[in-house]
Amino acid sequence: MATRYFGKRIKRNEDPRLLTGQALFVDDVNLPKMLHAAFLRSPYAHAKIKDIDVSQALLREGVVAAYTASDLGDYWKPGPLLVPPPPIKDIIFNERTQVPLAKDKVRFAGEPIVMVLAESRYIAEDALVDIQVDYEPLDVVTDIEKALEPDSPFVHAELESNIQAHVIQTKGDYEASKKEAALIIERTFKYDHGCAAAMENRGIVAEWDPRAGRLTVWDTTQAPVVIRNGLAGMLGLSERNVRVIAPFIGGGFGPKIMMFYQEEVLVPWVAMKLNRPVKWIEDRAENFVATTHERGQVHDVEAAFDEEGRILGVHDTFLHDAGAYAPYGLTVPLNSQCTLLGPYAIQNYYSEFTAVFTNKTIVTPYRGAGRQHGVFVIERLLDLAAKKLNIDRTEIRRRNFIPPDAFPYNNEIIFQDFAPLVYDSGNYEPLLDSALEKIDYHKFVSEIQPKLRAEGRHVGIGLVAYVEGTGIGPYEGAKVQVMSSGRVSVVTGIGTQGQGHFTSFAQIVADQLQVSVDKIDVVTGDTDQFYWGAGTFASRGAVVAGNAIHEAAKVVRAKILKVASEHFEAPEEELEIKDGMVCVQDIPRMSISLGDLANKANPLRGAVKPGTEPGLEATNYFGPESGATASGIHAMIVEVDPDTFQIDIQKYVVIHDCGEVINPLILDGQIHGGVAQGIGNAFYERLAYDDYGQLLNGTFMDYHLPTSLDVPHIISGHGVTPSPLNELGVKGAGEAGAIPVGPLFAQALEDALYEVDFEILEIPLNSHRLWELTRAKT
Repeated sequence: MATRYFGKRIKRNEDPRLLTGQALFVDDVNLPKMLHAAFLRSPYAHAKIKDIDVSQALLREGVVAAYTASDLGDYWKPGPLLVPPPPIKDIIFNERTQVPLAKDKVRFAGEPIVMVLAESRYIAEDALVDIQVDYEPLDVVTDIEKALEPDSPFVHAELESNIQAHVIQTKGDYEASKKEAALIIERTFKYDHGCAAAMENRGIVAEWDPRAGRLTVWDTTQAPVVIRNGLAGMLGLSERNVRVIAPFIGGGFGPKIMMFYQEEVLVPWVAMKLNRPVKWIEDRAENFVATTHERGQVHDVEAAFDEEGRILGVHDTFLHDAGAYAPYGLTVPLNSQCTLLGPYAIQNYYSEFTAVFTNKTIVTPYRGAGRQHGVFVIERLLDLAAKKLNIDRTEIRRRNFIPPDAFPYNNEIIFQDFAPLVYDSGNYEPLLDSALEKIDYHKFVSEIQPKLRAEGRHVGIGLVAYVEGTGIGPYEGAKVQVMSSGRVSVVTGIGTQGQGHFTSFAQIVADQLQVSVDKIDVVTGDTDQFYWGAGTFASRGAVVAGNAIHEAAKVVRAKILKVASEHFEAPEEELEIKDGMVCVQDIPRMSISLGDLANKANPLRGAVKPGTEPGLEATNYFGPESGATASGIHAMIVEVDPDTFQIDIQKYVVIHDCGEVINPLILDGQIHGGVAQGIGNAFYERLAYDDYGQLLNGTFMDYHLPTSLDVPHIISGHGVTPSPLNELGVKGAGEAGAIPVGPLFAQALEDALYEVDFEILEIPLNSHRLWELTRAKT
């Protein structure tokens, strides 16, 4: 009987390298005669550049070169628009993307102006102080509502407005549904800025080999193939002469899918110009202003309910903060617009958003990528309606769930993949029932909470639902090969940032080839190893790359049986693949190892039949027709100290449905990491700007990340509704832990502080802000 690897809790293949310090990260790359880059960044959020003088910097010992925008010549040009505008009627879209170095004007504090190259990073950093820049400060806009006022300064003056985009999407007729409503809820919700704060900051090393005419780049990117293609085009090189390696990366979370950062454009260029390897590693202060942010939105929303709490319609108008440039198009606000619909049967929906330029760091997707905003709005609306109609918070959700026989469920509006948002499969009530059981909801509400309140304690419970659009295209590919050693090689074009790809991808192949997972070598993120790929984003690795690997492994399995059949002169149906061997069933002595079979499949002499392919290998691609929709329930019990407003999460439950599960151990880790980031996003992390566009808390002394003391033990469970869109039946899970935590906190904290009649309409919170909200009502 074949051994089943898919679905098993197998420890990660990659961990020994990580735990023993053998894993390669970008900063580990050190090359002979390597120079180090440092960047002078604008201290102003908005200013004209009248003059730049680098002469004193060039006199410093150890400084090799300094470059401004004017030194780049024709190489200076705006970066590419990564995601074009979607095919939505009457869309307004103003394309503005970042430039390598600011010329004439800076638009956010932290925008790079000068690049210095020196023999060490210390010298390069010291030389930045020698550079003289004459600025003419301009008026600044950081508030997205004020940015649309007539007298607001313009981030891009030639536009004569700060509108980056305007989009309206509708389904049904909200105004008609409103007339039938028993209850109208109208509120303004705010979701403020945060950052990914990955353990490893960005970095890039570039080496030019003039004899081979070949550029090698090590980059902390989530999309090495796209970076390779882009650099080749910018530098006038053949793609075959550019190699991009994305090694182990200490957290990506979305900002590292941004292309092209200014440093990614400049470091390879200057390595070629100076004919010396160049390294740049981002420090934490730079990371706070130079790596992209996310989150800022304001929603003015109205929802209509019948007397039973069923949603008749939703009308949402919101503003989205794009920052100073918008290279990632409308991915984030589109996700917000679509994810607001949640797991609910909402027949009438009007959604209008305006994306706004501000003098702040560029905004691109960060784990959740706009989904948090939409989930926050719809979950808060349900909470408010439940309270008004005197319906239990869990029951109002149950009444509005899309029924399981309604799938595939067409939401009609356009999603980030430019196709109508269709939920492929789902069954939400069992997830809710499982969460209620694991959090012990009914006992807590009826017995435990009243006793705690009688003791003067403030302990609340929350429960929210969500969907997560995952596994979008366009495609990924993979090559699977049996080596002469008997080991199996799996190569794919996506990068990895800690998701467990080296193990989960191996499990997919192990099921087909019956080779243990520890004998399968997975390579990701090296463009010399695999030529095509889109990247790691949108919870798509397991869905898109995983299915490409699965298809390639199936072809290799067929080749193994064909070659073995010829070798044994036995029918394929009488052969068995087991433990790295192929044998004739019931005749154990008639067996051959996969390694020996691989050698037989690659004869060095003799004639072969026409059409014969050498080796036991296959390359395949997979592209889904649409994304797969994961879903889940989060529940939490939290206690609030009424004097300090410090919180203590006493119990946290996640029930998630991502289709068939490849490795439950890795899935749990993904969920736990997402919840940790969600907790930070909900209660600790907020980027604060003043009116001059200065970031006020750009250090870990001031920007509060949750620690191991703040993140509770997480109880997880998994429902399974397989996706019909791929043979493995899998859906993505990378962002599920983070998406619904904001509304969960809001609901549970209101419940804990039951003595105060107040509403939480904003995220993130913190103890002080929670105190302010309650004080305003006392």
